Amino acid sequence: MFRVFSESAAEHLATLITRVQAVTVAAIMLLLTVVVILSTVHLGWLIAEEIWKPPRFLIPVQGLMDIFGYFLLVLIGVELLETLKMYLKRDLIQISVVIEVALIAMARKVITEEPESVSAFTLFGIAALILALAAAFYLERHSRESATDAE
Repeated sequence: MFRVFSESAAEHLATLITRVQAVTVAAIMLLLTVVVILSTVHLGWLIAEEIWKPPRFLIPVQGLMDIFGYFLLVLIGVELLETLKMYLKRDLIQISVVIEVALIAMARKVITEEPESVSAFTLFGIAALILALAAAFYLERHSRESATDAE
């Protein structure tokens, strides 16, 4: 049922898979770049709308919450682009960038969430997740610094 590949066939297959992987990541980067650019334009539009609404040049609290949430969403897109760029350059994903994206996503959730509309259990879960991500970020950075010092 399973065919054993010769060494040259296995190498060709590995090369093909690597190329398909690189093309896929490049396509994802291109699409994500388009999304980030359009999102940035949309964010600018939202800010302009909020500034132009009466009373002019004063943004109400709810408008600020919407703008900050959208701003963090664009920032997540930028960080994802950075992750994909590092993957394309070095063929590895930096865990610190992934943790940063997760922390930004959780910060966005905290900023945009109305505490009255969420159960206490959910809020404790969000807090626990943020603490776990912060601890992971600290440990990852500490281990990277220790490895640099050891060299």
